[in-house]
Amino acid sequence: MMDRTDPALQGLIDRVHGAVASGAPLCIRGGGSKSFYGEAAQGEVLDTRALTGTSSYEPTELVVTTRCGTPLAELEALLATKDQCLPFEPPHFGAPGKTAAERGATVGGMVAAGLAGPARAAVGSVRDYVLGATLLNGRGEVLTFGGQVMKNVAGYDVSRLLAGSLGTLGVILEVSLKVLPLAPATLTLRLELDQASALARLNGWGGEPLPLNASAWWDGNLVVRLSGAVAAVHAARSRIGGDVVSADDAAPFWQGLRNHDDDFFAAAHVAVYGAAGAALWRLSVPQTAAPLALPGELLIEWGGAQRWLCSTAPAASVRETALQAGGHATLFAAQDKSAGVFAPLPAPLARIHRELKKSFDPADVFNPGRLYPAL
Repeated sequence: MMDRTDPALQGLIDRVHGAVASGAPLCIRGGGSKSFYGEAAQGEVLDTRALTGTSSYEPTELVVTTRCGTPLAELEALLATKDQCLPFEPPHFGAPGKTAAERGATVGGMVAAGLAGPARAAVGSVRDYVLGATLLNGRGEVLTFGGQVMKNVAGYDVSRLLAGSLGTLGVILEVSLKVLPLAPATLTLRLELDQASALARLNGWGGEPLPLNASAWWDGNLVVRLSGAVAAVHAARSRIGGDVVSADDAAPFWQGLRNHDDDFFAAAHVAVYGAAGAALWRLSVPQTAAPLALPGELLIEWGGAQRWLCSTAPAASVRETALQAGGHATLFAAQDKSAGVFAPLPAPLARIHRELKKSFDPADVFNPGRLYPAL
């Protein structure tokens, strides 16, 4: 439970009251590792890093409760002492070559961004692991939602609504998260396949009881990670085939993919922020979608459901192609975001977003425009 007398919390409350009185918006920020994501930030920085610490950790119950400013690396290190983890592999963005601790990602930013790593398709998203949350709303009120067990929600599940909200509804002060044990066995395999063949293989394996935990296709190579019981991993290795990637090579590969500092994303970073003026798109489509007719460099994750595209193609073309495939496109990183970061919402959904924002943040104090310019 949050200590309502905590000076760090009181400082945040005072800043919110001051912002409401002055009409000056606030930009909620932890470590700033995801400041590039979403629309441009506005307002004075409201730093959450003073509100740190893990309130409770019950390894036998697979639940941890921690404050928003707690470094993500610190939380993961704590879980590792009990051979447990955040299975959705939240990214630690930041400068390549830095340790997780140096990158600065925080627990609050992890939930607010709602981003997950390579295992997302197999284990679920950030919101699937949020059991409860304490929020500071735009009136300076401290509100608590959910709890510390899975079946605790009566009515609207606000705590999970916060995942991916990018701070537009309030300051996430504390969260309770479900955690899981580390898998007994993990193995990475590599196969040389073109894009169409790789997608066909992934779709076929998706219908079988295989411990397929993560996948990535790029430049003619499909890499898959098996994770689970020892016997299941060994059986799947025989079924899938390919070459075994050593643990010493596999670990940095998956970490690079998770944190966006592997070869593909390093080249994309140069193309986006260099003279090329490209954009990095995240396309979310059905796993069974055929190869997309778009120019540029492509990396495919999540069994075919997430497709990263670094391209100079017009935004309208990228979004229309994703829509025709049954999905949508997010402008993940670009110097020019005038086309809008997130896919335009239908009018009924846009109205729901506005009403939610009005309910939690009536004075538009928090991160105005971060999700959509008009929100």
